Amino acid sequence: MKLNEGWVPVGLSSSIEAGTSAGATIEGSEIVVWRDNSGNAHAWEDRCPHRGMRLSFGFVRGDHIACLYHGWQYDTAGQCRYIPAHPTLDVPQTIKVPIYRVEEKYGIIWTTTTDDAAIPDADATEITPVRSLYVDRPIDDVVAAFKTAGMTALGINAGKFVNGDDVVFVAFQASTEARTAAHIVLFGSAAVYGGAKQKHYAQWAEGLRFELEASQRVAEVA
Repeated sequence: MKLNEGWVPVGLSSSIEAGTSAGATIEGSEIVVWRDNSGNAHAWEDRCPHRGMRLSFGFVRGDHIACLYHGWQYDTAGQCRYIPAHPTLDVPQTIKVPIYRVEEKYGIIWTTTTDDAAIPDADATEITPVRSLYVDRPIDDVVAAFKTAGMTALGINAGKFVNGDDVVFVAFQASTEARTAAHIVLFGSAAVYGGAKQKHYAQWAEGLRFELEASQRVAEVA
């Protein structure tokens, strides 16, 4: 799914702490995901308008993110507010980074450029993060493998497994045509599902990844 087609997951909420940033890729488009010091998540085009440096290489200062290259600072609306080489300059309003809508649901950060999309619906109150799994296979192959393993689809790019009292939610992100991220959480409190259950489902997902990539290597050799 592309940004203009609906909500796309870009990472676990727990993986982006306040005051930090990280890079992500959606269908080949580079995204910076960052949190200001108040804990609010943001997703933008990962490019400083000045020289094209990735903002995910930069640093967060309060409610601004600054480019690593020349220190240009952008507020939460994507507007450049400060240029260190010209500290008294009234920065033109045209210097702005394209920003995307963001929501956090099921312990996952989602982003989109469309106004009429809905995040897949699932019942959850408390969340225990498991891991983000990166698989060198197209998203259709990865989703199909998870369905074969027992996943019930919830929309185009999400699904859940029910294993006794355990409910595993998975959201899929097409990074490129040949690489997919699966963001995995457990529905329930960390007091119950942390530790051994997190490890169990992380290892289970890793096993699926191994099988998928191994079958691709066999197909290439054949």
